[in-house]
Amino acid sequence: MNANRLDTLTSWHADWSGLRVAVLGLSMTGFSAADTLTELGAEVLVLSEDASEEYARLIPVIGARLELGALDPVPAALIDFAPDVVLASPGFAPAHPAIRWAQENEVPLWGDVELAWRVRDKVTRADGTPADWVLITGTNGKTTTTQLTASLLVEGGLRAAPCGNIGVPVLDAVRDPAGFDVLVVELSSHQLWYIGQSSQAGQLVPHASVCLNLADDHLVWHGSARAYRDAKAVVYRNTRVACVYNKSDAATMEMVEEADVVEGARAIGFDLGTPGPSDLGIVDGIVVDRAFLDDRRTSALELTTLDELRAAGLAAPHIVQNILAAAALARSLEVAPEAIHRALQGFRLDAHRIQVVAEHRGIRWVDDSKATNPHAAASSLRAYPGAVWVVGGDLKGVDLSELVATAGGTARAAIVIGVEREPVLGAFRRHASHVPVFEVVPGDTGEVMDRVVELATGIVDGEGTVLLAPAAASFDQFTSYADRGERFAQAVRAWIERGSADDADGSPAAD
Repeated sequence: MNANRLDTLTSWHADWSGLRVAVLGLSMTGFSAADTLTELGAEVLVLSEDASEEYARLIPVIGARLELGALDPVPAALIDFAPDVVLASPGFAPAHPAIRWAQENEVPLWGDVELAWRVRDKVTRADGTPADWVLITGTNGKTTTTQLTASLLVEGGLRAAPCGNIGVPVLDAVRDPAGFDVLVVELSSHQLWYIGQSSQAGQLVPHASVCLNLADDHLVWHGSARAYRDAKAVVYRNTRVACVYNKSDAATMEMVEEADVVEGARAIGFDLGTPGPSDLGIVDGIVVDRAFLDDRRTSALELTTLDELRAAGLAAPHIVQNILAAAALARSLEVAPEAIHRALQGFRLDAHRIQVVAEHRGIRWVDDSKATNPHAAASSLRAYPGAVWVVGGDLKGVDLSELVATAGGTARAAIVIGVEREPVLGAFRRHASHVPVFEVVPGDTGEVMDRVVELATGIVDGEGTVLLAPAAASFDQFTSYADRGERFAQAVRAWIERGSADDADGSPAAD
């Protein structure tokens, strides 16, 4: 297809008929893309190694064609289809043969986010304009910040929806007949890599954007730490109003400095210190905005206090940073400080995010199973210094040496889980030999988490905190980070119940 025609496809109301699109992958994202494209009148071929029974049944119903089977090597069905565009689900890495085939044959590569941006005018606001987009990425804290931002916007009177990597495809939000004022879009580095491949016609122009932090992650997918960093930096491209960055993470500041943004866009910093005149931060225990007010040289606006956040279970340092970032994004859309204060009073974290699952007999049990990389685990360890640290799992090619040498060295003890334990044990031997280390070997009597709880209670023997912050993915022993966290909580509850039964049996009343 002529590239000029692709450049005209920047509206739901454009002529999409006859466009040949190969959709790679049939997960939730792939299905939403296929469903959208067929509704637009495009000719769609979906190629996937496997598919759920429901999606496989629905693809021909919506008017697309499905080819199931291996995609390595590149299947003849893809080559024979001769697509005008290849739209890939985020799981397809740049090195995948189908992606390389598209690049070598100069077939444009889209992700679902680019398609959503192109058709964002399907449902418009009262003035006829599509919803503003706010983009959120970072190695850690994306989902919490996305939820926070959406909550602040809604409390401020805006119709806002969290979507993207958070679990609701952007295309579903764009096509929602109710319509929105703002889409708060969580973006993974995988999605951002595909956005980075877009032509000028498909480039996003967000109202505001943030990269919360940067630490090595998904290095196998991207091929290098630099490639991962460059993908994250795409979030700031073409930002119109506010590029929000983490003052305590120099990488995010550099991204903003290098970004090609719309003239007039402001750099807005945040951290846990005293804010400058274009920042959000903390003064004497008060969370304040010195960015979005006229007299920001000499004044600040109060948003909440650390005492109030502590009462709501939101006072862990990295959670406060997420709150500052979300508040900056909301303030860029003119949400009043009073609305932010009200929203924070009612906000609660999702399960498995630094969640206190129980406090019993002097032991606090904390589930941060969502801490699937070293950066996230370091934040948890800083929130609970001196904890018994439950660590390990699928390391995804990441070295834990630096984490163990720094934050890990403050742990009271470590309990190492996972199939891939030797790199973790070796890191403790080399960098934190003073920390007692215990190992849960697959095949030990009982479930992994039952053994963790048994070991932890023996280590604490009194008051203390046991922190599940694995710094690794869960798929070596569990179905997901949520499954890992829930099994931890179940094992803790079983321990409490056993203790209660023992107390009852030994009490005078029981005699």
